[in-house]
Amino acid sequence: MSLYTMTRSSIRGLLSGLCRPTVTGLENVPRTGPVIIASNHLSFLDSIIIQALTPRDVAFFAKAEYFTTPGLRGKAMKTFFESVGSIPVQRGEQAASVAALESLVDILETGGGIGIYPEGTRSRDGKLYRGRTGVGWLALSTGAPVVPVGLIGTENLQPAGKNTIKPHHFTLAFGKPLQFEHLGRKHPLPQRRAATDAIVDAIAELTGQERVDAYNQTPISDQ
Repeated sequence: MSLYTMTRSSIRGLLSGLCRPTVTGLENVPRTGPVIIASNHLSFLDSIIIQALTPRDVAFFAKAEYFTTPGLRGKAMKTFFESVGSIPVQRGEQAASVAALESLVDILETGGGIGIYPEGTRSRDGKLYRGRTGVGWLALSTGAPVVPVGLIGTENLQPAGKNTIKPHHFTLAFGKPLQFEHLGRKHPLPQRRAATDAIVDAIAELTGQERVDAYNQTPISDQ
């Protein structure tokens, strides 16, 4: 049994026992082949939750600091995030972001699954913000199906700015896959924007969140 499988099973057991989550739409997740899991984002724990409860491997981005922090704490963080399939990315650097998206293409082109938050960062007020077009670029570049995901209540597990985690019921809903035309890496921006908007619309249907027609911004304390 791989470290990823062991870690995912352990987290799934903890979540099931302590939070008793409602999980729906598992049948919408393709068991093989490339897939993009696109979710709203309410909590630091969202990636871990999705990775534990999705019926296949899913790779998410994680801050590069989780892999480079020195000392025993840093080593423990690196081991954990590597064990759940996280990919380090340097926030706030355009070149690094482009390279990170290319790394996700590599995973998809080898039949893997990746997770991404169209909003880019956590919503502190519970609203659903305008999607950044990276998710649309991935969908059009690879032709991989996009499974929209709606998380409800995960912000109660670890509210923004808090270090403590407390058990709380939450809902994880997988929507029906969205399929977009496979256009390759170079395609018109309007098509990328249209694909991104369609994905965020599908997420909104699952969550019922109030929409905001503006990009969410990462607080300075999180950069």
